[in-house]
Amino acid sequence: MRNKQKGFSLIELLIVVAIILIIAAIAIPNLLRSKMSANEASAVGSLRTMNTASVAYNTTYGNYPGGLPSLGPSTTPSSTAADLIDSALASGTKSGYQFTYSAAAPYQQYSITAGPITGGVTGQRYFYTDQSGVIRVNLSTTAASTDNPLS
Repeated sequence: MRNKQKGFSLIELLIVVAIILIIAAIAIPNLLRSKMSANEASAVGSLRTMNTASVAYNTTYGNYPGGLPSLGPSTTPSSTAADLIDSALASGTKSGYQFTYSAAAPYQQYSITAGPITGGVTGQRYFYTDQSGVIRVNLSTTAASTDNPLS
């Protein structure tokens, strides 16, 4: 009598690997879309936080900040570091998005844009907001005050 062989044959192993590759090919694009969607939602939330912080800064100091670092963390809040946002937002980069804050003297208006660091990978949409608090979106290029509001 022959001894029974234990284990899997090469064909069986190749079939299992092929099935795993097919499942991965289906799942990975969905995972990337989910990651981009999460980055975009984070960018919108960050813009809302920056709007709220800018209004609080204006209430306290009488004008809007000159830049994001003025809203950033500090042990002793002042007009140069008001401790209203975390260090990630104060740096201008968070969750795959680059934030650009601009204001001109006498700092009675400001605008903030948010764009994906790597288009099509970290996000697809561009965002804009200003002292009005309305967040606007553009699907292809840097958003501006003339773009449609986020719905």
